[in-house]
Amino acid sequence: MDFGICIASRPSDIDDVVAAERLGFTHAWLADSQMIWSDVYALLALAADRTSTINIGTGVAVAGTRIAPVTAAAIGTINELAPGRTFCGIGTGNTAMRIMGHKPQRIAEFDEYLRILTALLRGDEVDYTFNGHTAPIRHQMPEYGFVRHDPVPPVYVSAFGPKALGLAAKYGNGLITSVPPDPVAVRGIRAAINAGRQQHGLSTDRHAFPIATLTTIAVLEPGEAIDSDRVKEQVGAFAIAALHYSYEQLTQFGRRPPAHLMPMWDDYVAAVEAVPQERRHLRTHLGHNCWVIPEEERFVTKELIERACLVGTPDDLRARIADLDASGLDQIVILPPLAAKNDVAADVARELIGQV
Repeated sequence: MDFGICIASRPSDIDDVVAAERLGFTHAWLADSQMIWSDVYALLALAADRTSTINIGTGVAVAGTRIAPVTAAAIGTINELAPGRTFCGIGTGNTAMRIMGHKPQRIAEFDEYLRILTALLRGDEVDYTFNGHTAPIRHQMPEYGFVRHDPVPPVYVSAFGPKALGLAAKYGNGLITSVPPDPVAVRGIRAAINAGRQQHGLSTDRHAFPIATLTTIAVLEPGEAIDSDRVKEQVGAFAIAALHYSYEQLTQFGRRPPAHLMPMWDDYVAAVEAVPQERRHLRTHLGHNCWVIPEEERFVTKELIERACLVGTPDDLRARIADLDASGLDQIVILPPLAAKNDVAADVARELIGQV
């Protein structure tokens, strides 16, 4: 099992990427969301300069806020700085678009975006339509050190639903998702990816298409409860983000929240909808994966933690991660909150990396 770490892009936290490399993490995913974090490519350039072995990339870049040629040039530039260890995570913008009051990119638009992006990252020429006009494009001067196409940076497509998983299978070199840390869920994702790749005549060999999932981990101390204050500090921000996401799914698609959220759902919705609708997008994702705002601390329950995160004793975690590996998962990407990120990374490195 590979272990990655997702880091909220912030200049003062570049040392966290350096530390992750030293601790044995294989991947550093730098988060992209323009209205809450710093510019991801500026941070990736710093990370490329400060590290030498860890894979670095976007976790994940937002297709809806940059045209595909811009993203291709940005990733190609990082690949010139860190050749062979640059990757591109790319998604429709579930958070980045919604915090501006807009919906994520549509699937048909994402399909075309991925077609253009993957061709340009290979160094190919491709017909590109912009402002109603179609013309062939390619990067014209890669041999002069502006961008690098060799080796081609792998593309991890961010996907959750069936249509997006189909695009991941069609265009991606891997998948970044956020499924519950459960072998049954992982097997379902792997089966969907394999079916999609078979449809396009692509290899279903596991090593040809790694699956990574975003979660976070807390290593319990002897006798510690799963919902102790320390555990909540370490995993609460990630757990509560699942609640934010369920609210967005309800308001955009009419999808009812999962059953384990129902005991708190009415109270949570009332808290969010106390804000006027025209400003609600500024409220929904407050603290997003960085901390839990005080009025939402009561929603970080034992069940919410168990559903979204990996929490247990070292032996429990090793066994669970081995099961996830056997089910087809290749990388666990942890996203710890700002205040506890160093402790979480150190615990994972000490107890899990190299042992599962």
